[in-house]
Amino acid sequence: MHSRVMVFLLVICSSGVAKAGEATVMIKNFDYSPMDVNIAAGTTVVWKNLDGEPHTIASADGLFRSPALDQNDSYSFTFNRTGVFKYICSIHPKMKATITVK
Repeated sequence: MHSRVMVFLLVICSSGVAKAGEATVMIKNFDYSPMDVNIAAGTTVVWKNLDGEPHTIASADGLFRSPALDQNDSYSFTFNRTGVFKYICSIHPKMKATITVK
C-alpha cells in the first residue's frame, strides 16, 4: 500500500501541470517569463510587469485583455476551460507567449 501511494504522489508531482490555484508570469526585459505555462483548469494566472515600460496581456481569441500595466502593476485571469491560449503584448507585439490549460 505504501509503495502505491508513493507512486501516485510521484506521478502527480511529475505531471508538469500546475494544480488549480495560482501561477505567476513575470514581464521583464520585454519578454514573458515563462513563455509557456501549463496549468490545470481553474488556475488563476497573475502577470506582473517588472519593466520600466508599460505592457499588456491580450489573448489572440479575445478571451482576456489587460489594461496597460506600468512597472510593478499586475493583472490576473482565471482559466476555467481547457485549451491553448496564445497572447501578446498589444504595445510590443513581438512579445508572445502561451498558456496551456489541461
